[in-house]
Amino acid sequence: MERNQMHRQIANTRKLMFDQGYLDEQFIQLEELQDGSNPNFVEEVVTLYYRDSARFLSNLDQALEKRPLDFSKLDNLMHQFKGSSTSIGAKKVKTECTHFRNYCNARNAEGCKRTFQNVKKEYTTLRKKLEAYFQMSRQVGPVETAYASSVVVCTIRYDTIHSLHLNIIHSNLPLRRCAARSH
Repeated sequence: MERNQMHRQIANTRKLMFDQGYLDEQFIQLEELQDGSNPNFVEEVVTLYYRDSARFLSNLDQALEKRPLDFSKLDNLMHQFKGSSTSIGAKKVKTECTHFRNYCNARNAEGCKRTFQNVKKEYTTLRKKLEAYFQMSRQVGPVETAYASSVVVCTIRYDTIHSLHLNIIHSNLPLRRCAARSH
């Protein structure tokens, strides 16, 4: 496949993820942080999200097996997972997390279990779509975009509960670095 055609396919794949409601504007903000000095920034952040999400989902799965259900613990775990999902723009995942938390607040065990299956389904679907998107992007290499000239400063940090937080500050200074640090 020729390079221009591949770029069009990548753009169409990205557009489709937005049109189908899988991604929201937070993903665009991540893309704005990507530049020539860190051409895989978005993929790296998403990879961190998936690594940490596996732990959240496992903890939620275990908490749903315990009797009686600890709705407060379930809500707290889902709150953390929702925050991480929000930070990468995982729109459908975030919506399902909200439904789950509503069931927790209503102390509805069946609703929690059913909605957790939806959370995992949307999470898995988005993961497959993003993996395909990033694989295509790696095949063609970096491309000049409007984002490449954006001037953005960012910090990424993990707090004590290991949620991913992005602080994005637009500035008139050239982008020097994006730093990841643990707290």
